[in-house]
Amino acid sequence: MAARLKYRKMAGLLIWLLPLLAVLLAGCKGGYSFTGASIPPEAKTISVAAFPNYASTVNPQLSQKLTDELRNLYASQTSLNVVNADGDLQVSGEITGYSTRTATVSSQDEAAMNRFTITIKVKFVNEADPKADFEQSFSRYKDYNASQDFSSVENSLVGQIVTELAEDVFNKSVVNW
Repeated sequence: MAARLKYRKMAGLLIWLLPLLAVLLAGCKGGYSFTGASIPPEAKTISVAAFPNYASTVNPQLSQKLTDELRNLYASQTSLNVVNADGDLQVSGEITGYSTRTATVSSQDEAAMNRFTITIKVKFVNEADPKADFEQSFSRYKDYNASQDFSSVENSLVGQIVTELAEDVFNKSVVNW
């Protein structure tokens, strides 16, 4: 008997909670996603232009890797359709830096760690909300042991840095944190 009473109380509670939950979710339509993205409801598309490489040292695959990473991030984390040009939201930019230098020196005055840095300049245009437009440089780096040849760690480091740069651009453009 007690179990039946408990069941009825839970059912009664659910009858009140389900409509409330439905109203709350309907009120968030288009403006919020579970990834934290805050996108104007009228924005349906995003275009990500290829990032030309103007760094003094050019990695021939970097432009494509960065562009693909950004496109994949917007496609997987938002409801926006990624288009080739003239999206409601537009991301463009250029690669401005690609360098490695000594980060720390050992007690014998030799390089102990090297720092590899990639810098990009990004322009974001929000056709629905021009106040959200920005132009900003983003830079990320990874340190690696100076005893390692850069060419042996370059691909791994580029992959890690490109992922972080894409997340930085994504967060600045649609998460607004």
